[in-house]
Amino acid sequence: MVVFPEFDEPRFEGARRIGYARVSTKSQKLDMQMDALNMVNCDHIFSDHGVSGAKAKRPGLDKALREVRSGDVFVVFKLCRLGRSVLHLADLLTRFQKEGIHFCSVSEGINTTTPDGKLVYHLFSALAEFHRDLIRENTLAGLDAAKARGQKLGPKYKLVEVQILNAHQAMMQDGFTLDEMAYRYGVSRLTIKRGFERLGVG
Repeated sequence: MVVFPEFDEPRFEGARRIGYARVSTKSQKLDMQMDALNMVNCDHIFSDHGVSGAKAKRPGLDKALREVRSGDVFVVFKLCRLGRSVLHLADLLTRFQKEGIHFCSVSEGINTTTPDGKLVYHLFSALAEFHRDLIRENTLAGLDAAKARGQKLGPKYKLVEVQILNAHQAMMQDGFTLDEMAYRYGVSRLTIKRGFERLGVG
């Protein structure tokens, strides 16, 4: 098993290594991921067994994210074990950067406790912004194409695309809740959720 170089020493007393592992089906085993996380001396390991990466609700990940704090190192075996989509992964890493949390991936050799590894955060932050810009442009292009074909568009939505994407970014990167976003825009929780579904950012 390939494991990245040893972490730097924690920058202050009390910093921990929080591990997370996930397999998609009940028949798969967590053993290899757990072994890797134990090899790098994780203090706490959370897991989701039989939970698809595409699912929004992952109890183990939710617990891990509630546990990790500034100065800690969040550790996974592979990047694909963490994010349910490229945008979700990019948002999580951007959130870690904002909250002063380091990130390491055993297989890919990503380690933001090192000077070179810090570049990863900048790359994923740019990727998240790029992905949202792409969604916005594709949505507008689709509307323009429909109008050009003379297609009658449905009733106006309560939230436009930029509001939905801003709400999603605030929740994923800054930790705002669904209730807070609904209050900010004066709509229901369901309206926010449906907006996410409409743009495919769930």
